[in-house]
Amino acid sequence: MRFAFSDQQLEFAAAVRDLLASCCTPAHVRECWDNETGHSPERWRQLADMGVVGMTVPEAHGGLGMNELDWVLVLEETGRAALPEPIVETVAVGAPMLAEFGPTELADRWLPAIAAGDVIVAVQHQGKPYLAAAGYADLLLLASGNEMHAVPRADVRLVEEQTSVDGARRLFGVDWHRTPGTLIAGGEGGYRTINASFDRGALGAAAQLIGLADRMLEMTVAYAKEREQFGAPIGSFQAVKHHLADALLAVEFARPVVYRAAFSLATGGADRSRDVSMAKAYASDAASAVSKVALQCHGAIGYTVEYDLHLFMKRAWALASSWGDAAWHRERVAMAVLGPVPGALPVEPDPDPLGETLA
Repeated sequence: MRFAFSDQQLEFAAAVRDLLASCCTPAHVRECWDNETGHSPERWRQLADMGVVGMTVPEAHGGLGMNELDWVLVLEETGRAALPEPIVETVAVGAPMLAEFGPTELADRWLPAIAAGDVIVAVQHQGKPYLAAAGYADLLLLASGNEMHAVPRADVRLVEEQTSVDGARRLFGVDWHRTPGTLIAGGEGGYRTINASFDRGALGAAAQLIGLADRMLEMTVAYAKEREQFGAPIGSFQAVKHHLADALLAVEFARPVVYRAAFSLATGGADRSRDVSMAKAYASDAASAVSKVALQCHGAIGYTVEYDLHLFMKRAWALASSWGDAAWHRERVAMAVLGPVPGALPVEPDPDPLGETLA
């Protein structure tokens, strides 16, 4: 049995890293903090031209027909670059949901447009009051009870904007109405759709957190080699070495857990939800630990908005609390292993644990 990614998967991820190195630099991310929408249509078009946006769209609808093992490395690279656009919602959640559960007419309408880069997707689940990218997404996937609906942007009214800790994540509440023509799935099928899309979204966020942690650790090591104190680089001090080594261990322990979850989802494993929750908990903890170490090692300069570290650190904070925070996912793992505790309340994701939004 092969426990490694294929050469094609590795090469595709490397190509995406090269593309993002030119079109999603910290300067580009900073522009998205300052512009009106929080994203770059040109960059989205470049990702679509490379095939990234259509990775999970079936070949019959103009995509590449890839699965979670194919996109987990790519989403890791988008995390490394702090990509502002909703790649998780569109690639990891939206396209697979429409392909797997959507009626033929919805799939035929939206999947080719997603693959072509003409449609951006935003996703809402139960308990999540605000949607990232709702202000410019073309299609919103919205949960209502045990139903999942695909609603065009023109049929949705934005009712409230909420400031995120990450300035490139524009969060909105929405007002919308269910119609038979927007229904993706309901009843038992609706529950399966909601659960599957939640697991895919949590895995996508976990992959991005690994990339973010890698990038922050890379920046901090480079800074520790250059910054001198008492006539020597601070990276030569044992206390700094220990902090960085602990941060690296956290990332390297989390990485294979994320890859294992991707395998479980791609192969339809019976324990896929448990594995996804393990991945999201490990990745959230690792990214949070690296954020803390990076800030400590940088010192006062790490707090400044002029320095690039905060772009990655705040994205990590936002994603660590999105799609369920680490505490929620650990409880989900416990329930999967031990069963529900008699008399305990059902586990529901905190809509804003640890403060993705800033009230």
